[in-house]
Amino acid sequence: MLSVNEYYDGKVKSIAFQGATLPATVGVISSGEYEFGTKKEEVMTVVRGALTVQLPGSDSWIRYGAGDTFKVAANASFKVKAEVDTAYFCTYE
Repeated sequence: MLSVNEYYDGKVKSIAFQGATLPATVGVISSGEYEFGTKKEEVMTVVRGALTVQLPGSDSWIRYGAGDTFKVAANASFKVKAEVDTAYFCTYE
């Protein structure tokens, strides 16, 4: 079953589904700056575009382009900046 999630007045949208082994989402982040919280560990892959990410406990920002992956621990928050609309794939471990 698919479920649609919408955040920040529709500027971030994702479709959640059960993958072969893990729950996952695919979505698009519109240009802007956002903060997200995690319940489970998340592994996020940028599909198209780029995200500049501030991971939990870090003062620095790292840019991830198409094909790049980053991991965020469970029960944490992280910030992202998107200069262009960016597609992503995320699994929840």
